[in-house]
Amino acid sequence: MMIKKRSNGLRRFWSHRTLLFMCVPAILFFLVMSYLPMPGLYLAFINYNYSSGLFGSQFVGFDNFNFLVTSGALWKLTFNTIAYNLAFILIGNTLQISIAILLNELRKKWFKKIAQSLMFLPFFISFVLVGLIAYNILSYDYGLLNGILKSIGWDPVKTYSNPGIWPFIIVITYLWQSTGYGSIVYFAAIMGLDSEIVEAAEIDGANALQRIRYIVLPWLKPTFIILLLFSLGGILRGNFGLFYNLVGANNTALFDATDIIETFVFRSLMNNFNFSLGSAVSLYQSVFGFFIVITANWLVKKTSPENSLF
Repeated sequence: MMIKKRSNGLRRFWSHRTLLFMCVPAILFFLVMSYLPMPGLYLAFINYNYSSGLFGSQFVGFDNFNFLVTSGALWKLTFNTIAYNLAFILIGNTLQISIAILLNELRKKWFKKIAQSLMFLPFFISFVLVGLIAYNILSYDYGLLNGILKSIGWDPVKTYSNPGIWPFIIVITYLWQSTGYGSIVYFAAIMGLDSEIVEAAEIDGANALQRIRYIVLPWLKPTFIILLLFSLGGILRGNFGLFYNLVGANNTALFDATDIIETFVFRSLMNNFNFSLGSAVSLYQSVFGFFIVITANWLVKKTSPENSLF
């Protein structure tokens, strides 16, 4: 009986060999990048010493986590990271869906293609260049903004020492760079909508707003839910490239408004060489994100089972 089961398993493996071999690169990627580094999580529970190594350093239990909680850094980092990501998710998806619907309503194909290309272009601009552009606009001494203000007799603005305006700058920059790319996903989903349904609605007298409300938006609901679940899974993973290149890692004047988990970990590793503290924050980040995904998927399964991830 055991031999028969084994032969059936080998037969199924061989019959699906092409699909299985196509999965090999993805399996190797996650094995090397996600599973093999897992012993490094032990860093979060030790006081790492270079001479003693990973498993020879002093075990301190949850002391690293306790320091983060009592210092208040953990709550500030968590709040900033979640607040920025919620703004990215909610405003970003709203703009992406709106742009995808507007593109779908365009009748001139040449204009639609040009608009898509222009909106998609910022996605390919690196964060380093985005930070350089922002600095040339916002710099106190040489920035374009202050140059214009001086020319009309106004006082220059100290942008890089004013934390109150940076949440708006960061969110606007993110939306400028990512909205065009995200709208393509929703636009592709709209392309899968049966045109006969839309045509039947037009014949029945439905105007454009009614077609969007009762046909297009319900059609986009599964896509939105899946993308939302994926986004919630990374809600504690900030966009390090964006924050680092726009704000910098050592501008203490802006920490209260712009410091996120990734920039804190970067400083812990590169400036303070505190590998244990950085690992503790990263572990907290992963565990918290895992429970958010599980909870969000459970809520989706309760309200719309067919759209849940698992």
